[in-house]
Amino acid sequence: MGQAGTAEAAVRYLRSTGARQVEALPRPELRCVREDERAPLDPTEFRRVLGNFATGVTVITAPGTPPAGFACQSFSSLSLDPPLVAFMVGRTSTTWPRIARAGVFCVNVLSAAQGELCRAFAVSGADKFAGVPHDPAPASGSPRLAGTLAWIDCTIHAVHTGGDHLIVVGRVDALGTGEGETPLLFHKGRFL
Repeated sequence: MGQAGTAEAAVRYLRSTGARQVEALPRPELRCVREDERAPLDPTEFRRVLGNFATGVTVITAPGTPPAGFACQSFSSLSLDPPLVAFMVGRTSTTWPRIARAGVFCVNVLSAAQGELCRAFAVSGADKFAGVPHDPAPASGSPRLAGTLAWIDCTIHAVHTGGDHLIVVGRVDALGTGEGETPLLFHKGRFL
């Protein structure tokens, strides 16, 4: 069932329960935000307020010589059928083009003990994999880091623009849990 069919089914269900004034809305027109439509928000205040939302921390990796990887806290499950996940990456990332060329990636969900590993993958220009134990993920061959809570092996399904970031959607090809038990969380600019 497509998006329109799903919306129509939801409207039929709500009408059957006695809900009033339920209409399926048309899909919005997708377009870029013009300069005169931007909200006058201070970026520092935006970051401060949104920093109150605690997030898990991941390392996104891709195969290559050398392999690619970066620390990412903007990760989410997206869909069960088909199985999709999403992560967001800055448009200025120097690692993203290497992941895009690979066409595949592995999400490594970090454990509480992996704060230093996260910091190592958050810097540019260094050999991020030096001394980091990993093996190839089964479907993509992307580095699957040791000691993580979980790993999700994906093929790039779609890429969308989102302001100064890209929204990367991945189709899940394989996944599993790792050795860790407690997640690494990021809150108000620091690890918990």
